[in-house]
Amino acid sequence: MAIITLTTDFGNRDYFAAAVKGAIYSEISDAIVVDITHEISPFHIMEAAYIIQNAYKSFPKGSVHIIGIDSELHPENKHLAFLLDEHYFICADNGIMSLIASEIHPEKIVEINIRDTIKTNFPVLDVFVVVACHLARGGKLDVIGKTTDNITKIKGITPIINTGSKQLIGSIIYIDNYGNLVTNITRKIFEHVGKGRPYKITARSATFNTIHNRYSDAINFSEEKGKREEDGKKLAIFNSAGFLELAIYKSNPKTVGGAASLFGLDYRDPVSISFENI
Repeated sequence: MAIITLTTDFGNRDYFAAAVKGAIYSEISDAIVVDITHEISPFHIMEAAYIIQNAYKSFPKGSVHIIGIDSELHPENKHLAFLLDEHYFICADNGIMSLIASEIHPEKIVEINIRDTIKTNFPVLDVFVVVACHLARGGKLDVIGKTTDNITKIKGITPIINTGSKQLIGSIIYIDNYGNLVTNITRKIFEHVGKGRPYKITARSATFNTIHNRYSDAINFSEEKGKREEDGKKLAIFNSAGFLELAIYKSNPKTVGGAASLFGLDYRDPVSISFENI
């Protein structure tokens, strides 16, 4: 039996997530259901894509991923199911599929046509659960929809490389639970453009000259604990997903603040890297 994961903007205060899980268990009593997150910002396609891209790869091949973001059915927002990297995804055609599949082409895409199952204005419950359970049992995509290539495409916010490769301009695509700022600049593009040259990262008033591989690398542990800069220290790091992240060491947005509040930065704000000529 395949694992079924849930990624939604439902939050945990309302009944929506519980109702979806209950419907799955009613269909498959021994199902394995995993909450990736229900805390996606409302209708935030880019945020959801970042989370799903970096979470699904840790699940076994054949897992089924329900994406409950902006899923109401209407003429411009059909329902899709697709096979990508040997994983199944169920979502609305609101552009999120094009973001998730930005680097790997889907093996198959179908437009879901089991509209007779729609009973309410809650398509994740009425439609996505039915499709997920069908796929989790080993069912085929062809049974629940017609093959299509006509999908809504959104171009991910990609970094800009200035003339002569002297500057790389990216932007913030996600703010995590610690208030850390994730940019769309990957280690791969940084190394491709930088070619080992000295650099300076600028994000509003915050600047950085070093990118660490671990958060603790920013701390000088050879200094006496009471004298070294530790809690509240700003740093740049390539996170576990390979994206450049601007952070505060051991930050807490609810008390001392995180990088987002302390640097005065938000989603889509620019981050630039200037490289020196050698």
